[in-house]
Amino acid sequence: MKLEEFDMRPIPPPASVLRLLPGAALALSLFGAVPGIAADPAAGEFLYNDSHFHLTNYVQEGTDVKDYLGMMGNLVGRSTLFGLPLQQMWQYGNSGDFAPYYYLQTDAPLYYYSFTDAAIAMAYRSLPPAQQARIDPMITGFNPADMYAADHIRRVLLTFPGVFSGIGEFSIHKEFVSAKIAGGPATLTDPALHRILDFAGEAGLIALLHSDVNMPFPKEGQDPYLVAQMRELLVKHPETTVIWAHVGVGRIVRPLEGHLQMLRRALADPQLRHVYVDISWDETAKYVTSSPEAIATMAALVNDYPDRFLFGTDVVAPTSLASPKAVFDAYAPLWKALTPEASRKVRLDNYVRLFDAARAKVRAWEQANLGKPRPAQPPTPASGDRLPTQ
Repeated sequence: MKLEEFDMRPIPPPASVLRLLPGAALALSLFGAVPGIAADPAAGEFLYNDSHFHLTNYVQEGTDVKDYLGMMGNLVGRSTLFGLPLQQMWQYGNSGDFAPYYYLQTDAPLYYYSFTDAAIAMAYRSLPPAQQARIDPMITGFNPADMYAADHIRRVLLTFPGVFSGIGEFSIHKEFVSAKIAGGPATLTDPALHRILDFAGEAGLIALLHSDVNMPFPKEGQDPYLVAQMRELLVKHPETTVIWAHVGVGRIVRPLEGHLQMLRRALADPQLRHVYVDISWDETAKYVTSSPEAIATMAALVNDYPDRFLFGTDVVAPTSLASPKAVFDAYAPLWKALTPEASRKVRLDNYVRLFDAARAKVRAWEQANLGKPRPAQPPTPASGDRLPTQ
């Protein structure tokens, strides 16, 4: 497999969200602006929209949603809202009285925690309409290796209509995480994943997908086979808006040789015009800003394709705006290197364009399907019904 084969005008925020929320003045006083970029509350101008935000952590605890809205203040315009689909198991035989809250703290497995979707939906519903307008909840509580996962997503939409705009972040290949999942990891070639993306396209849901571009610690010369699998998956779902989380790299998974050239070919490929990239996570920032050459190359790519990138913090359950703002500031060299138009699109406009479109499509799908009878399921021994003769 050769890498060469891996072949978005400003929109003002609604007037209802321009009110100065509790904590906004404090946030504005605590954080200095990135050179050339500043929030302007008087003009309704935010610093960024967050395409990648986790309200809860790996033990399903985290930030109260009302506190998060207070943190956003007049710096963050809109934000996705999702938990983590995986729960870290506290296995006494492994860690004793120590209760692990992160996957690297124990060898105990992770398991899928579907209640996260109900928790996110109820948190969203607890907000007044003006604050709901700033939030885009996402469905994450499904196992992408389960052929029933698409049914779970459909059920969540019909149980909580008017809430969700997308699915994710959900992971396929993720360093250290995939191997810990009870029941085994998902794969890019699994028919279950195709069912998920098919339904996302039908319902208009944005799919925020994490899949590493390579394996951790690959041997020199090892074929980056995940690249071919990723492209094969994406080209089969042209009606689904997919955001590839943090450019496919991680804490250990480093960029491939020619990584940005690969991205350039992908962004130029008409078969991948539905694919976007989020620039998120402080771990990704260390690669983007590693040298003047790296900054210049990344800036040139984003300036050439400004409609295809979104900014996200990828923070988990923050207690203040300090941690998400630190991620934004970690990309300061990139913001400085972008044209003003490209910078605004990545930080603000692309989010509004994509998520406004998703909201409209998903609400239309819900209206068309709420109360619509589904085909009767075949009888089973547990149902008490008589089974058809074999």
